[in-house]
Amino acid sequence: MLSITIEEAREWYRNADPIHDFEHVLRVLRIAERLARAEGADIDIVRAAAWLHDSRGSAPGGEGSSRADHHLTSAQFAGDVLTEKGWPADRIRAVQHCIRAHRFRGNHEQPETIEAKVLFDADKLDVLGAIGVARTIAYAALDGQPAYAEPSALFLETGQKQPAEPHSSYHEFVFKLRKVKNRLFTSSGRQMADARHDFMVSFYQQLQEEVRGNR
Repeated sequence: MLSITIEEAREWYRNADPIHDFEHVLRVLRIAERLARAEGADIDIVRAAAWLHDSRGSAPGGEGSSRADHHLTSAQFAGDVLTEKGWPADRIRAVQHCIRAHRFRGNHEQPETIEAKVLFDADKLDVLGAIGVARTIAYAALDGQPAYAEPSALFLETGQKQPAEPHSSYHEFVFKLRKVKNRLFTSSGRQMADARHDFMVSFYQQLQEEVRGNR
């Protein structure tokens, strides 16, 4: 059973956008290894899942799939890669479950194993803190959206935008990022999330006050 090398993994993300690039994968890998050790997870399963979790279609308009389906196409690709490396079928299925279950949005497979919970938490920790703020603003810019726009009352109440309302990085904070900490599965992940969450909340409060001219 052969392991994935860093050179192989780098190739899978060569054409990725700056939000879902190889640097994101490396950060997720580092966090996942830390959580795996703390939680007693199978670190080989976790490493393989981290390398492969965004390998197909993760970027907006990604090749071969929509962003919403990238967890499925990446899991399928993982099966091909690990089969070629001689992984047993049960361990391949374990990696694929981690990848299919790492999505935050939508009705999809939920993490059931500790390895899947570790990958989910590691991936979500990378949308919190200073890195999370930088990624969210960059994602908005790539999509032609502003860093900040005042959300409508409808959006604040329901998460639905008014016609022509932008989806700024602040909208994403309100809609998703401020809720991430409470969605994590592992105790070690939640512990890491506390400081990152607090920084992110403070940043967006400051951003809002500056845009409004209050600071």
